[in-house]
Amino acid sequence: MAGDRSVLVRRRVGMVFQKPNPFPTMSIRDNVLAGLKLNGLSANDPTTLVQRCLQQAALWEEVKDILDRSGSSLSGGQQQRLCIARCLALEPEMILMDEPCSALDPIATAKIEELIRELREKYTIVIVTHSMQQAARVSDYTAFFYLGDLVEYSDTDTIFTKPANPRTEDYLTGRFG
Repeated sequence: MAGDRSVLVRRRVGMVFQKPNPFPTMSIRDNVLAGLKLNGLSANDPTTLVQRCLQQAALWEEVKDILDRSGSSLSGGQQQRLCIARCLALEPEMILMDEPCSALDPIATAKIEELIRELREKYTIVIVTHSMQQAARVSDYTAFFYLGDLVEYSDTDTIFTKPANPRTEDYLTGRFG
């Protein structure tokens, strides 16, 4: 019974990992559809679904003519957006992102951050980041954790301009961390 619930939760929550993880033996197209297949689901119109997800992930224009190439042939930033497209194919309610830009150059990071700003209109997105600048740029709300404990949670502007907890202020001003 508990196993059935965890499968249902996983279908409602998408995950994008720190390191892009396209399936190397699969084409770009098959990478987008992989989540459906792994969950025993299918798309009524796979071609339209692949295009929609790649468009949502701001990758369609870059790959529309090479959909049969391996997903691992793409750049790091493109691979991360491919993994986001794969996540979107399952139409989750929430997307968890673990340091989604940590291995990316500034241009790829800017593309992912813009994508996050667009996707948050439709999805709840939770990001784990050590980049205070990134949190300030893309978050509506921010939680500061220290040694596994929640220190403070508020809207992002408040956290960064008037934190209530001295430990939060110390971290933000570089006094520790």
